[in-house]
Amino acid sequence: MGVYSRTPLAFERGEGVRLFTADGEAYLDALAGIAVNALGHSHPKLIAALKAQADKLWHVSNIFTIPEQVKLASALTDATFADVVFFTNSGTEAIECAIKAARKFHWARGQEERIDIIGFDGSFHGRTLAAVNASGNASYLEGFGPRMPGFLQLKFSDHEALKAAIASPTTAAVILEPVQGEGGARAVPDSCLRELRALCDQYGVLLILDEVQCGFSRTGKLFAHEWAGIEPDIMAVAKALGGGFPVGACLATARGASGMTPGSHGSTYGGNPLAMAVGLAAVEELSSPALLDHVAEVSGYFTQQLEGLKARNPDVVEEIRGRGLLIGLKLKTPNREFMQHARDEKLLIAGGGDNCVRLLPPLVISVDEVREVVEKLDRACARARGA
Repeated sequence: MGVYSRTPLAFERGEGVRLFTADGEAYLDALAGIAVNALGHSHPKLIAALKAQADKLWHVSNIFTIPEQVKLASALTDATFADVVFFTNSGTEAIECAIKAARKFHWARGQEERIDIIGFDGSFHGRTLAAVNASGNASYLEGFGPRMPGFLQLKFSDHEALKAAIASPTTAAVILEPVQGEGGARAVPDSCLRELRALCDQYGVLLILDEVQCGFSRTGKLFAHEWAGIEPDIMAVAKALGGGFPVGACLATARGASGMTPGSHGSTYGGNPLAMAVGLAAVEELSSPALLDHVAEVSGYFTQQLEGLKARNPDVVEEIRGRGLLIGLKLKTPNREFMQHARDEKLLIAGGGDNCVRLLPPLVISVDEVREVVEKLDRACARARGA
């Protein structure tokens, strides 16, 4: 189907932070499959885990106990606030599970009227009907029928409207990304996250965090909400969880998941042995103190260098946004054109809302490779200036 505006670039193989075309051209990858290849391309531990499992068992369905699920679920609950995990194949499926869990939580308590999910402008939660309604992006909703009931969108910084919405007797949950990805790499201030947690507690509303893009060490903590010292009731993750293999998960407290009884949800492929084996290997690497220290060091250097880029190119770069290695450059020139200028310099970057481009490199990127990214961005700025 013609649903993608693809670039004609095609890659044959990848290694670390580089991708190679069939004729051997090398591109520096600051996109990482949209924050998916967090450990870089062809990571030996992920390859070994996949090959070992492929020789044993691929799929049995959730009719049966899957030991690899138990291992990965234990790794995730041991490292987080969560008591239980539901495995999916993607981030949007994890969001779907989170929304269902939040509504079922209130239904099980005799509060059937509590269905409203409060979201924010600039958010992106996936492409299922529930996910696009939770995001509220008009371009993603157009042509798919009327807006679904029970989804509200508020302005990103309208605190008074948020307080009133949370206090409503029909509100079930608030959903947000601690650092928005597609919306323009906007980070929610830690103080706002703490206030939001307190408001949800005050009115019996569940807090759903979407850490599909900002989770798994991308911000310098295992999960971005840890910077604020809070815990959600439910959290959706994916992308880096499989290091490139399709897998997602919905994590929840026992209380938050208490409405999800046998038969209330399911997945044929979710939690298959192949995905679980790769996910376990990825989580072990992504949660290592050495990687977190590396992200803190290299992201600090990256931000410093990007501030220099902005100072050298004030007519192109307006603002540096984000947190850790989820970085946004708000531009004064069209972002889609700038992405092409970067590709002309053999640099891959992502687009974003609010006329931003995103830098989402593998977390294993080195200081020297960061310096190379900035040099290529400088040349892309020169191209934009001459366009």
